[in-house]
Amino acid sequence: MSTLPISIVPPSEFKRVRTYPWRDHTELEILADMCRINALSAVKRAGSGHLGSSFSAMDILVRLYFKELNSLETGFLNPNRDIYFSSKGHDVPALYAVLYALEVIPEEKFLRLRRLGGLEGHPDVGTIGIEANSGSLGMGVSKGRGMVWAKNLLNAQGRVFVMTGDGEMQEGQIWEAFQAAAATSDMGRFFVIVDHNKVQSDKFVDQIVDLGDLEGKLKAFGWTVFRCNGHDQGALESVFRKWENSNDRPRILIADTIKGKGVSFMEHPSAMGKTPGALYPWHAGAPKDDDYQHALDEVTRRVNNFLETAGLPPLAMKEIPPEPPSPVEYTLDGEPVSLAMPVKKVSKETSEFIADAYGQALLELGKTVPNLVVLDADLAADCRVRAFENTFPERFIECGIAEQDMVSMAGGLARMGFLPVVNSFASFLASRANEQIYNNASEHSKIIYAFHYAGLIPAGPGKSHQSVRDISLMAALPNCEILQPANGVETRMALDYAVKRAKTNVVLRLIIGPSPRTVVFPEDYRLEPGRGIVLTEGDDVAGFAYGPVMLHEALSAAEILASKDIHIRVINMPWLNRFDVEWIMESIKNCNHVFIIEDHSTTGGLGDRLMEELTKAKASEKKQFNKIGIEGYPVFGTPQEALRFHGLDKISLAKHFKKNI
Repeated sequence: MSTLPISIVPPSEFKRVRTYPWRDHTELEILADMCRINALSAVKRAGSGHLGSSFSAMDILVRLYFKELNSLETGFLNPNRDIYFSSKGHDVPALYAVLYALEVIPEEKFLRLRRLGGLEGHPDVGTIGIEANSGSLGMGVSKGRGMVWAKNLLNAQGRVFVMTGDGEMQEGQIWEAFQAAAATSDMGRFFVIVDHNKVQSDKFVDQIVDLGDLEGKLKAFGWTVFRCNGHDQGALESVFRKWENSNDRPRILIADTIKGKGVSFMEHPSAMGKTPGALYPWHAGAPKDDDYQHALDEVTRRVNNFLETAGLPPLAMKEIPPEPPSPVEYTLDGEPVSLAMPVKKVSKETSEFIADAYGQALLELGKTVPNLVVLDADLAADCRVRAFENTFPERFIECGIAEQDMVSMAGGLARMGFLPVVNSFASFLASRANEQIYNNASEHSKIIYAFHYAGLIPAGPGKSHQSVRDISLMAALPNCEILQPANGVETRMALDYAVKRAKTNVVLRLIIGPSPRTVVFPEDYRLEPGRGIVLTEGDDVAGFAYGPVMLHEALSAAEILASKDIHIRVINMPWLNRFDVEWIMESIKNCNHVFIIEDHSTTGGLGDRLMEELTKAKASEKKQFNKIGIEGYPVFGTPQEALRFHGLDKISLAKHFKKNI
């Protein structure tokens, strides 16, 4: 959350600019930059977002919404409306900025990007003006085809426009959709625009999976193909006028754009510097204070130069003060509670972030395990596998945004005697490639799947990126073990176990951000199959938790209640589907009430597996078990907002524990 005031351009300024009789396409150029200012400020205030792809798509969006679409005239629910949505979804700050300028989205909501009750980090139909959920890539062309088909059946008017990314075109589904749409009659109202900015997360597309002759491929699939500079309003207008001609075939525009367009130091290739192999730094995240101010000044100056030349006053910006901190309840049953946590001296290794510990451990294992091969889905930086890539390039495979292909390739490698370690975000890897994972497992080969970004937090990107059903998807495999480590030490142990000791497939469920606290283990702790470790002593209530986020909340709840002479036994359980029943019963003896705190849906997580095993062993009699986890879809927002909404923050847990004593 930013503590810096931000500046936005209010809708009244957009109205003022639009009333002036501009020549040529100057009006749209100015409006695009004004929207860039607002997208920049919204992302800065949110603390995260995707500016690079928002800026590359902005000129196209401004043309669509200010000149082409009839949606604002007919209403966003009218079946005769023109429909636009982005399949990639990363560019939604740009769309929010346009909808705010047109007063579709109110200011109070616009200023709450990635906040509970505000705007989701990726498109969601709960926001007016958003036509389809996205963020999970490759689905948009299929959805657009469905919308055109429906319009035809309903005899409804209006066109359908879908924006895709060039990196997104590595997903297989998008090519299935291209093929099917061209083979379907009456698709003449279907238009796809490729934001061809040529940069993926941090590398050029042609360094990940080269698209080759994209124009030729799309023509071969049966599409009518156009190409132009996606920042040239004259060229864009020419394409849109040609699209007005009657044609039963779907049409596609390859818009050549620049990632970060409009802010000189965010534009590629200059943003990547002159060092060979340098990475693009503005795909995700928020600019630091100095970078924000420099970007704001640059774009504002350009707009004001246009206004001055026209004899108009400069932009009347609206300054927004820093967002006040969310009120936090520090009471339990109306009484104040102490949230002071004991300070524990920890080693550097113990305090290591889980993601960093994973990447370093993988690198070290690569030195001694010659058949270890690492596969990645264009997330090498986030998944901390870049050090392995740079050290062992011959054993690193960049598969691009193609999880199904990556997993099946890993299956082939495993059949040939290699040990593949497959990396992607848990929400994409567990679900999109689930059939491929199942197929690999049925071959009884061994593969390690690293599920990064697992769980409820971070919640800002929204439900497409929050993985809260992966345990249920994977635990049904009879030859797969699922572990979630609590700190850097346990992460190293878990990966070492997966590589050297495990006889089956292994899923490592990993958080991607910094841990809320360092979970400290005794120096003699060893990772043993089916066992965890008791972190706090107490006979009033026992609570199983896994991963640093939920362990932090559980430990904090125990500390709150300890001040009231209520003692909670918090147990770290890294094994999510393998249990030493004898050890578990010993760990909860004398505790009649047992909680399982899930960083997952309450369906199919640790609680269901654990209670099932204890029931089989007839070891759960006379004990009351309770599951606390995510009910329904996960909410977006700050970590504290999401945890409190789902009753998983320390105060809520303390209330649950106290109620069951």
